[in-house]
Amino acid sequence: MTRKEFEKLVRNALKALPKRFKEKLRNVDVVIEDGAKERALMGLYEGVPLKDRTQEYSLAMPDKITLFKRNIETECGVRGLDVQTEIGHVIQHEIAHHFGISDERLEDMGVY
Repeated sequence: MTRKEFEKLVRNALKALPKRFKEKLRNVDVVIEDGAKERALMGLYEGVPLKDRTQEYSLAMPDKITLFKRNIETECGVRGLDVQTEIGHVIQHEIAHHFGISDERLEDMGVY
């Protein structure tokens, strides 16, 4: 899949998010990188979760959600998953971290 095709799928996934989530994604950039050193890593959230922000957060650099194109494509190929669906899943997972929800809590909730 070309990078342009992948970018379009990412835009579609972001547009499909419920309004209540999109409204809370202020000061968050979503970027695409080819791959991560850790093969199983499909996405990464870097920043200060909303629940941890204080008044000192103002004028901070944007939080960043990184999607790893090659890793997502490889995982989809191995597991027979739809790339568009998986991109949406990864974005939702990283947004959960933006809201301050840990991997452990997501597992406890039965989400992942």
